[in-house]
Amino acid sequence: MDIRHLQYFLEVARHKSFTKAAQALYITQPTISKMVRNLEEEIGVELFERAGKRVSLTDAGWVLFSQAEVMVKSFESMTVHIGELMELKRGRLRIGLPPMVGASFFPHAIGRFCEQYPGIRLELFEAGSNKVEADVGSGMLDCGVVLLPPKDDTFDYYSFVNEDIMLVVPSSHAFAGRSEVRFRELDGERFLLFHEDFALHNRIVDECVRVGFHPHVVYKSSQWDFLSEMAAAHIGITLLPETICSELDAERFRIIPLVEPTLKWHLGMIWRKNAYQSFALREWIRFSQEFLSERSRSK
Repeated sequence: MDIRHLQYFLEVARHKSFTKAAQALYITQPTISKMVRNLEEEIGVELFERAGKRVSLTDAGWVLFSQAEVMVKSFESMTVHIGELMELKRGRLRIGLPPMVGASFFPHAIGRFCEQYPGIRLELFEAGSNKVEADVGSGMLDCGVVLLPPKDDTFDYYSFVNEDIMLVVPSSHAFAGRSEVRFRELDGERFLLFHEDFALHNRIVDECVRVGFHPHVVYKSSQWDFLSEMAAAHIGITLLPETICSELDAERFRIIPLVEPTLKWHLGMIWRKNAYQSFALREWIRFSQEFLSERSRSK
């Protein structure tokens, strides 16, 4: 049994699709299908129930899945240890970044890191905070940025920004002349929010419900600049962090503090607690925390 058989089997099980698993592994579908079929013939049982393009694990498949995860993780840990013992200091680092965060905080940090460690291959994945947290937890990502605090205690993290969420309205809006707006006054407004993959979406909705109303959400996006342009077109209001608001045109928008309550944008870099940390991950955590701390002090 080749370790690749198990790696390919796990990818198919996670994606519930041979096609998606092949895309994730950058191989052809016939190749991964053949590998899984060889594994089934070697073990002597079917591992997947095939129904069109969708597949699901059989009872035997579930047994192998739990054991294969342990074996593959042990193998990956062993190879990383050996590489570090040889002082290659090379590897791959998979980082999840929500769209708002990547452009605002990380380009210079990533550039400096790549210059200092050219042997480390960075792979950046753009997704909302909820998706990033789930993928770090499953091991698909090594680390990532999320809205703090994380949903459970399986992560270690450091914080690098904690600022207010602001109300963004067009300059002709009824709130435009206000110095502050109470949260409950947003009742009846049309909301432009991030998708549910973004933790900020749930935070805003939950806060609306807590103060006594359900928000009327008319549009959801993954891009803050599109949400702001929709607001400028009088389609609705949106709520964005101070850092993002500083990039908006003061002639077209009014940025207003929210009170009773305030809503925070508290971000941190998370990684799995008690899991083996490669050289690349350990150095990225140290480097990025130091870089972002210096950036914060220089403001």
